[in-house]
Amino acid sequence: MVSKLQEEIKQTRPFANIEEEALLNIRRTSDRLQHYSHQLFKPLGITPTQYNVLRILRGAGTAGLRCSEIGERLVSSDPDITRLLGRLQKQKLIRRKRDPKDRRVIYATITADGLRLLSEADPLVNESAKEIFRHMSKESVTALVSLLEEVRQSLSA
Repeated sequence: MVSKLQEEIKQTRPFANIEEEALLNIRRTSDRLQHYSHQLFKPLGITPTQYNVLRILRGAGTAGLRCSEIGERLVSSDPDITRLLGRLQKQKLIRRKRDPKDRRVIYATITADGLRLLSEADPLVNESAKEIFRHMSKESVTALVSLLEEVRQSLSA
């Protein structure tokens, strides 16, 4: 029997095993979610990763965070946090300042413009998440979360 994924990617041979099919399903779904997210944020002039940074900085409050701390908290890792923060600063969504005690350390804080953008983006993000999972029961979504956490845990071990 041909799976939905095999049809989508026009694969004629069966997968080597169910684990391969599961992994490819996760990757295919991730790709679709990435595309969906980029389209959601495009009208706001930011990327999903920039939105994530703004949320992290909002949570950090007025003290802000060091670049390395922001990188550790990102949902999707970004190897070039400095450039990412530079783009946000250019848009006046964040502010960066050097630590007076250690000039090598730079702290980032969210600006009023950044907070305004988040107040516009947050409802869109919340509604889109509900829309993506509208066809699933709460129990199914909870089970999905648990299964994905289990997969990530095995990769961390």
